[in-house]
Amino acid sequence: MTGSVQFINSGGQNRPATLGTRLQSVGEGVQTGTRSSAVLAVDTQIGFVLVEQNTALRIVQMRTTSSGGRITRLSVDRGQARLRVRPFNNPDSQLEIITPAGVSGVRGTEFGVSVQPNGKTGVATLEGRVVASAQGESIALTDATQSLIIPGEAPLPPSPLTDDPSLVIAVLRIGPRTDGDRIVQLVGQTDPVNLLVVNGEIQPTDRAGAFDLRLQISGRRLRANVITPLGTEEAYDLVAR
Repeated sequence: MTGSVQFINSGGQNRPATLGTRLQSVGEGVQTGTRSSAVLAVDTQIGFVLVEQNTALRIVQMRTTSSGGRITRLSVDRGQARLRVRPFNNPDSQLEIITPAGVSGVRGTEFGVSVQPNGKTGVATLEGRVVASAQGESIALTDATQSLIIPGEAPLPPSPLTDDPSLVIAVLRIGPRTDGDRIVQLVGQTDPVNLLVVNGEIQPTDRAGAFDLRLQISGRRLRANVITPLGTEEAYDLVAR
């Protein structure tokens, strides 16, 4: 665990998380700040959840089936999380990640999700198999594939994994001062499955990964971070002129 990590109880109250903090009840979760992260060990010893910066994760469901299988559903409302999960011993066991755009179910794999403020969700599988579902339709992502889920739409067909945090800037232009601050126009593009974080805030991109932002800053510098669903990250120091 690094940086600022908050434990959220089932009533929505928060306190600083510490090593050994347990999520035990539906509604409990963690929230990470800028340049902060946490690793959650699933208590059934099937794997780990790596929660990256600016991410909100909580428990939606935990129960045991009549056959002894464990059902775990986690919600990622925003941010990026990566899972490393071994194959289940019980065929009735399930581990699902729920986002505003859809559901990704795991069957022994290493995969990640990225969730933008508008709910657009990138899903990438390094190895194993993940089933992504939305709007009554499902797709299977196997080794080295990725997909995009847009709220209100079915998942896009799988495409080859890029895991590419590159950023293309087309316009970086500074405007006049407003109440002591400046308005900067930032226009560019990244892979649509990626997260774009500018000065610590997750920014929306469209279905092609393009963005046209107006940002209020006190100086001329911007710090942008691009994070793939698998957690690969690249930092960019930008200077508006």
